[in-house]
Amino acid sequence: MPGCSTGEEAYSLAIVFKEVLEASPATARFALQIFATDLDRDAIEKARQGVFPGNIAADVSPERLRRFFTKETHGYRVRQEIREMVIFAPQNLIRDPPFTKLDLLSCRNLLIYLAPEVQKKLMPLFHYSLCPGGLLFLGSAETIGTAFDLFVPLGGKSRLFRRSESSVRPEPVEFPSAFAAGPVASTEAHPTPGPAGSLQSLADQLILQRYAPSAVLANAQGDILYISGRTGKYLEPAAGKANWNLFAMAREGLRYELAGAFQKALRQPDSVALHGLSVTTNGGELSVEVTLQRLEEPGPLHGLVMIVFTDVAPPVTPPVTGRLPSTHAHNARRAELEQELLRVRAEARATHEEMQTAQEELRSANEELQSTNEELQSTNEELTTSKEEMQSLNEELQTVNTELQAKVDELSRASNDMKNLLDSTDIATLFLDRDLRVRRFTTQATQIINLIPGDVGRAITDLVSVLDYPTLAEDAREVLRTLAAKEQPAPARDGRWFTVRIMPYRTHDDRIDGVVITFVDNTSARKLEARLRATQAGLEQRIADQSARRKRRGQKSEVRSQRSEVRGRGTEDKGQ
Repeated sequence: MPGCSTGEEAYSLAIVFKEVLEASPATARFALQIFATDLDRDAIEKARQGVFPGNIAADVSPERLRRFFTKETHGYRVRQEIREMVIFAPQNLIRDPPFTKLDLLSCRNLLIYLAPEVQKKLMPLFHYSLCPGGLLFLGSAETIGTAFDLFVPLGGKSRLFRRSESSVRPEPVEFPSAFAAGPVASTEAHPTPGPAGSLQSLADQLILQRYAPSAVLANAQGDILYISGRTGKYLEPAAGKANWNLFAMAREGLRYELAGAFQKALRQPDSVALHGLSVTTNGGELSVEVTLQRLEEPGPLHGLVMIVFTDVAPPVTPPVTGRLPSTHAHNARRAELEQELLRVRAEARATHEEMQTAQEELRSANEELQSTNEELQSTNEELTTSKEEMQSLNEELQTVNTELQAKVDELSRASNDMKNLLDSTDIATLFLDRDLRVRRFTTQATQIINLIPGDVGRAITDLVSVLDYPTLAEDAREVLRTLAAKEQPAPARDGRWFTVRIMPYRTHDDRIDGVVITFVDNTSARKLEARLRATQAGLEQRIADQSARRKRRGQKSEVRSQRSEVRGRGTEDKGQ
């Protein structure tokens, strides 16, 4: 799946395939692996985490949220069984090698951002990546272009195409894909005459056309690059596929002599001349002299060979009359045969020299090939060693991956345990870093401070709280400075009371990395304390009242006693 971005489509396909596999019969279980790639490495890292915001609940059904996602503080995380089905890797679709033996290739809404020539190059690559009968899945605004011989549409409005096996494209698939179009070399030069600027230029053109000898310009392999004049008397197109090679186009009488002279002209700086050649043309023979010269001029002409054809008069043969003796004709024939024998010997000598040169070149090439073969063998051994090292490294990576996966599972369990522990205490807890920015919080803390998952990373001073505790941030800084826990009662604006405890956050290596703030609701204790105080005050008032009454009763008894005593004394006086 190229262009997977942050993994939404990859996980969606994994969930759909998981549901289909679960609904299939027990005898039809299949192994499923999804390869998702993207050019952006940051997007790949985010996709591997499998964490998505809480607003996905609007697009994902509650049943799938329950089965395939885990609710977290910051949103939803894809369950491990789904994450294990998807492998994310960075890949440049244009330059990197493709994944092969795929049953389904989903490339939705990616081709529309590529140029048409790039799309044309990608289609054979997609065809190569798929297994026989594999499917290509494109976006609603994408097509396969001109690759109708590679893919067959499945019909309907779906953008599904099946890999075709009926045709074979002549051009090979490029690995890696290269889209820089090189210059197209032309096998024939077509000189365009410039505008007639003056009488001199017209005269020069006329002289070149009518009086200058015919000539061709060829490279070291004999391929004709430029033709000047009328060369049809000396060169003719060969039958079959068009071939602009000098030796294939040479007429009878020029072919073998021209080949030897051409090789000789390449080896020496001087020109090579061929005299007295008889060229067979349509309806007769033509005497020709050929001059070959290797060009030493710097620039584009350097190393090319100029071949000039010049018509010469045929050798004059004295007329044969009846009065000449028969020996004269015999001697002329003998001289002609001797001259032809000398020419054949010269050609044989030249051929022998060429064969020796070719043998030396072949011997040198054989030595180079042997050296190259040894280097390839050495390289093959190095590659074999590298392969073994890569296999060993792969095994080590698999072991490390297994250990890391176990660590991840352990951390996940520890995180779940901590979350359940904090939730079971029913205590509002807030974790802050050294800059007093929110790191983590429990659900109960949201009832005291207006917190949402997006507030992670915000400063505590930027958040609204129901507590009447304006010095919370200063007290937290004081705890960070003194490393001494601080406890403070704080009222809430809705009548509740909380005990705020601020403690330093210590890591395993005894390093202070922030503070932990707990909010314990003691409203009930406060109300009970107020009632107890009211009851105590009432009791104390009743005791005071009783004491006062008792005191008044005592005073009255004392008065009565004094009155009785006075009355007794009066009676005694009267009796005396």
